[in-house]
Amino acid sequence: MKISHEDKVFYPEDGLTKGDVVGYYRDVADAMVPHLRGRPLTLRRFPDGIAKQGWFQKHPGEHFPDSVRVESVPRAGGGTDDYVVCDDAETLEYLANQGTVEFHVWLSTVDAPTCPDRLVLDLDPPDGTPVAELRAAARRIRDEYERVGLTAFVQATGGRGFHVLAPLDAKSDTDVVLELSRALADRVAATGPDRLTTAQRKEKRGDRIFLDANRNGYAQTFVAPYSLRARPGAAAATPLDWRELGKAEPDGWSLAKEKQRPARKDDPWRALDEHAASAETALAKLPSAE
Repeated sequence: MKISHEDKVFYPEDGLTKGDVVGYYRDVADAMVPHLRGRPLTLRRFPDGIAKQGWFQKHPGEHFPDSVRVESVPRAGGGTDDYVVCDDAETLEYLANQGTVEFHVWLSTVDAPTCPDRLVLDLDPPDGTPVAELRAAARRIRDEYERVGLTAFVQATGGRGFHVLAPLDAKSDTDVVLELSRALADRVAATGPDRLTTAQRKEKRGDRIFLDANRNGYAQTFVAPYSLRARPGAAAATPLDWRELGKAEPDGWSLAKEKQRPARKDDPWRALDEHAASAETALAKLPSAE
C-alpha cells in the first residue's frame, strides 16, 4: 500500500512522520493483529498529526473500502451500531494510513458482544506517583486474581499506568464481569487504603491511585497491545512478562524501541486464551477469600 503524505509530521516533538507511524504498524502487525481480530474497534485518528485536532471514531467512514470488515453490534439502548473489525495486517495498515494513531478494543468479540472474554483493571495514578507504587499495585491485583482462579497479564499502557488483564471463557455476561471487576478492585484497594482507591469522584481520591474497573462495562474499551499513544514520546502499549515489571515504566517503549521488540521477544500475551477462566466461578470464590 502506498502511504499518502508520508512526510507529514505526526509527532512534532519526536520528529516522527506519518510514514514512520504506518511503517511501525507494518512492523508490529504479526504481534498486534491477534489482539484486534474479531473485536469492535474504536479508532483515535489524527490525520494532521497529534499537535492538531483528532477524534475518536467508533463507526466506519463512508469511504472505507469493502475489504475492511464491518460488523453490526447491539447498542445498549436498543438497535445496532456498525464497527470496524481489524482481522489482518492489510486492514491495520489501511487504518494507520487513514491517520489512526491509537487503536482501542472491546473486551468482547463481535460474535459474543455481551459476554466479555477479557477483564481489565486500569491503574490510574495522580501526578507524581512513584512508578514503584504502580508496580506494587499491579502485583497486588495479580495476587487477587490468582486467589479467585484468574491468570493475570500486565501491560504498560504507553501512558501513565498499567493494565492488569485476565482472560475469560466468554460464558458470563457483562453484568457479571463488571461486578467481579469491581469486587476485585475493592479488595485490592482494601489492602492499601492510604494509597489505593476505587472512588469514582476525583475529589475523593486525593493522592491515591485509582483502580478503575469501569472499562469492563458494555461497549467500553482498553488500549490495544502495541498501539501507539497520541502524546509526545510516541510510546506504545506494551504487553510485559511479570519479570519485566520490576524495571518497566508505563511509557517506557517508544516507537523505535517497540518496533524491534517482536523480533527480539515473543509476545508475552500470545497464549492468553489458553488461560481463560470463568467469571462466575471467580465471583463465587470471593466470599471464601475474605
